[in-house]
Amino acid sequence: MTDQLGALTTIFTEFYYWITVVLMFLIHVGFCMYEVGASRYKHHQHTLMKNTMLIPLVTVTWFLFGWWIYWAFPTGPGIAPSIMNESTALITDETLFSAMWQVPTSDIMAVNLGDHINGVFWAAFLLFSWTAASIVSGAIIERITTFAFGILAIAIGSVFWTIDAAWGWHFDGWMLKILGYHDAYASGVIHAIAGGFALGVLMVLGPRIGKFSSSGEPRNIGPRNPWLVTIGLFLIYTGFWGFYAACNIPIFDLGPEYGMEGISYWTATNIYVTPTTLSGITFNFLMSLSGGLLAGYWIAKGDPFWTYSSGLAGIICASAGNDLYHPIQSMIIGMIGVVISYKLHYFVERKFKIDDAVGAVAVHGYAGFIGLVICGFVLNGYPSSGYSVGAMWDGTTYASINPLGMFLGAIIMFFVLGLIPGYIIAKVLHGMGKLRIPREAEIAGLDYEMMETAKSDEKAVASATR
Repeated sequence: MTDQLGALTTIFTEFYYWITVVLMFLIHVGFCMYEVGASRYKHHQHTLMKNTMLIPLVTVTWFLFGWWIYWAFPTGPGIAPSIMNESTALITDETLFSAMWQVPTSDIMAVNLGDHINGVFWAAFLLFSWTAASIVSGAIIERITTFAFGILAIAIGSVFWTIDAAWGWHFDGWMLKILGYHDAYASGVIHAIAGGFALGVLMVLGPRIGKFSSSGEPRNIGPRNPWLVTIGLFLIYTGFWGFYAACNIPIFDLGPEYGMEGISYWTATNIYVTPTTLSGITFNFLMSLSGGLLAGYWIAKGDPFWTYSSGLAGIICASAGNDLYHPIQSMIIGMIGVVISYKLHYFVERKFKIDDAVGAVAVHGYAGFIGLVICGFVLNGYPSSGYSVGAMWDGTTYASINPLGMFLGAIIMFFVLGLIPGYIIAKVLHGMGKLRIPREAEIAGLDYEMMETAKSDEKAVASATR
């Protein structure tokens, strides 16, 4: 940092992302409370432990290889030409993107005092990874083994969502260039893929004991603590403010990027370096939340669980285009997504005997998929990225947002990178006998099983030390 203004810009950006990480931590707190409130008492400790242990598992694997995947595979590889070689030659070391590419530490035992961006931006993406794993966690409560969930959390949190982020949530991503994919606040790149992954696992895992009657009719296993569910979802709403902010670059000079040589135009941008403002997305966040709550209350006939969940589904459905929508559009899109997702949830449950314990596939997967498709129609012709409207470094052109490209993007997110990998990994774990807990343990409760395992370990240790 060679001057005071540059130093202030850098420190502001560093603090901005640090604050988003703190806010997004509330999403994970909310998921813990939400899932415990939805589970039966005999499974509470296991549910909490499962959510707790995804933190170190995903964090360490994200550090070791997840972050690398995001920067290594935006072109597919090789599906579309890259602009990164040209950009690194033209962007100075003081800018955000160059800082992202630096090694986090200059020495194995020392902090790199020249790095003010990489660590906090890495952490923001890490919290997205936790969110993806937590979405899967809720759907499969009360019957998954801890070992299997750990494998699944690493797979979705540090591999598959990272691949889809490289393809469709990266300024150099091939899906932007070829399909015209646009997903500013992650309807697809986190929510649709995690929902699809959860559905793939559920297809193998099977329903909880007692979920379906002998005639195949589903029974309602409602939340055991509606207060925890309510508080948990409100904490997730709160954390989503940080989520939205973390999807932005807080201050960026678009003048040179848009071919305005010698002219500076400083603004906030989304992840694609397209101009937006915190003011605008605040309108759209609150309107999509409100649309979701209203639609959920109506379609579920006042059911509290679905009303609260529908507020989240409304935000998720509108998130793909909430950088560009009118607030009324955000509200209506959120309402449409909730109604369709709610109907799909019960159709899939009855038709295919899928037991999604908290409606995670509907709230995240179906709503995210629908949001991508709607975005293709509402924003048809708009630029998919800031680089599609400016002077490109190498002449590469980006496709505009369009219905077909967004539909194909939704297929890639939900099915190709979500459902299919989730199904395959669950099938392998099932074949190894590691996916589902024994029937007697499920009936007694996973907490009881944990205590019995602990007692057995204590006896073994005591025996070995005699």
